[in-house]
Amino acid sequence: MKFTPLLNRKDDMPLYHQLYEYIKKEIVSSRVEVNDKLPSIRSLADYLNVSRNTVDMAYQQLLAEGYVESRPKSGLYVTNTQFDLLQTDKKPTVFLHPHSETKLCTYDFRYGKVDSRLFPLNEWKKRYNESLQTYREALFTYQESQGEESLREEIATYLYQSRGVVCSKHQIIIGAGTQQSLSLLAQMLKQSIRDIAFENPCYDGASFVFKQHGFSLKPVSLNNKGINIQELYDSLARAVYVTPSHQFPYGMIMPVSRRIELLKWANDRNGFIIEDDYDGEFRYKGSPIPSLQSLDTKGRVIYTGTFSKSFMPSLRISYLVLPEVLLKEYHERFSLYEQAVPTLHQQTLGLIMKNGEWSKHLRRVRTAYQLKHGTLLAALQKGLNKNITVSGESAGLHILVRVHNDMNEQQLINAARKQDVSVYGTSRYWLTEVPKQKPHILLGFGSLGREEIEEGIKRLKKAWL
Repeated sequence: MKFTPLLNRKDDMPLYHQLYEYIKKEIVSSRVEVNDKLPSIRSLADYLNVSRNTVDMAYQQLLAEGYVESRPKSGLYVTNTQFDLLQTDKKPTVFLHPHSETKLCTYDFRYGKVDSRLFPLNEWKKRYNESLQTYREALFTYQESQGEESLREEIATYLYQSRGVVCSKHQIIIGAGTQQSLSLLAQMLKQSIRDIAFENPCYDGASFVFKQHGFSLKPVSLNNKGINIQELYDSLARAVYVTPSHQFPYGMIMPVSRRIELLKWANDRNGFIIEDDYDGEFRYKGSPIPSLQSLDTKGRVIYTGTFSKSFMPSLRISYLVLPEVLLKEYHERFSLYEQAVPTLHQQTLGLIMKNGEWSKHLRRVRTAYQLKHGTLLAALQKGLNKNITVSGESAGLHILVRVHNDMNEQQLINAARKQDVSVYGTSRYWLTEVPKQKPHILLGFGSLGREEIEEGIKRLKKAWL
């Protein structure tokens, strides 16, 4: 038997691997049959003018993968394997997301993007290196399932000082983003609860998680104070997901009176309130309203937050604050779950918070986003004025505008794109059929500079008026 592979000595692929691939293809295609004997190492090396080591390495790979077998004092033979089941010409499947080829516009008012220029890079590098030196041994062990104790302690202190959340470090569970935290929570709740109510419209990332875990979603309408309490009672749900500090996407802030009504519902139903405080750090009018959790005396509120908006989305650090009754459930059934957030990232963030750099950073980003927020409102007032209605402008990193023309949501988006501006609709956030009304357009401003905001609004005026 003679093998005549075309070996390319200038190729980045080693010669032995080229030879291995060639013989494997010959075997799989049945050009070399079962029980055929391979040439000896010496004879094939001399024939191909390569080293014996090259041939030996190729043969060893074929032997390891089961294409050939060694027979004592005889040599290597092709094995009796159903090679027809192997697809030698199979190509990887390429799936294109519906929006994967959509070109981003220069002026992108996407919600969720933050200003990378505000990230405290020097402080992060300093504390990162400190973590490497100080906690070197800890980096080579598995961490606590709830997350680094030092970070949980800092989060507990910060939440009490900024949001009035009353908790200990033992109640906090670190997660790799809000959806991962909610996924863990869904597993805990579904042992006794199957129906969960949602504000309608709502953050689709949260409703998606609970739907994937088999919950029945109960949409509840909103009014100017937030979720409709009577509809919530009528839904018969025993859990509800809300965003009281800045309703997503509509932006209203739930007043204390409605928060008290919501807590009464939870007590009456023996249920739970999931309070997602996703951007509670950013409020532009009036004094901060205390979190729902801070008003809760019966252990009915599950508080969740994230560092994505205030720090960096790709850091993927979120947290749950569990009431005592669920904390017991967690330790009994879920404490074997490994912690998903890298130890080094948790330790670095913990040091930044401990040394006062977190508070300094928050003051800086609040000032920057407040200036951007004011720039956006002023530009809208100047450029579009009576042709739009603005809502949800009291807090957060986005506002809503309702345009008073004859365009539907998609037409507004398309017209903006022609002016090199990306804007976003809200129809995707509805759990029911979208009402027949003037569409709301969501304008996020976190990542744009003030000049970019002004130019973007000028272009929207051309697009919509």
